[in-house]
Amino acid sequence: MKFFVDTAEIGEIRELADTGLLDGVTTNPTLIAKSGRDFKEVIQEICGVVDGPVSAEVAATDYDNMVREGKILSKIASNVTIKVPMTWDGLKACKYFTGKGIMVNVTLCFSAAQALLAAKAGATFISPFVGRLDDVGQDGLNLIEEICLIYSQYDFDTEVLVASVRNPIHIVESAKMGAHVATLPPSVLKQLVKHPLTDKGLDAFVADWAKTGQVI
Repeated sequence: MKFFVDTAEIGEIRELADTGLLDGVTTNPTLIAKSGRDFKEVIQEICGVVDGPVSAEVAATDYDNMVREGKILSKIASNVTIKVPMTWDGLKACKYFTGKGIMVNVTLCFSAAQALLAAKAGATFISPFVGRLDDVGQDGLNLIEEICLIYSQYDFDTEVLVASVRNPIHIVESAKMGAHVATLPPSVLKQLVKHPLTDKGLDAFVADWAKTGQVI
């Protein structure tokens, strides 16, 4: 499974990129607003830090302006992925950009039917929102399972990008189902390394080493 980080904070991205664990970045208007910076400048800076796909979302909701904005964003760097909403106009824009060889992330997916349409439109990534489904009493992970099952039946190149991740369980279960990518808040990505038995074992090793009085 590939790990993307869901943030527009360049400091966090640099820190995680240094670990070698980061495969890409996703952004959205909310994350950009939190950064307080110019959208295109942020995307350009992120693309300079990360070699993998960097999702930059269009602000428009109609086809013509999605295409206009997407053309501008795609010129920022070769690894920019145009992010479009899961709407009819979004699917049309997806088809347009993938036809030009530009990566597309279809976002705000909440059903397997939507994911099927996105794949047929040639999306590079489909972003089902697990946490938001959980928030309204539905099983977000069930959606991941359904999409992975459907995609496995056909020759689709679209990758399942698990979004709206809230905890490590979302990641582990999605990976078991065969999801290709997960985009995580930096805090959740860092949670993956934690286990109380690891901490306990390390404390014991450190204490035992100190008793030897040796230095490496």
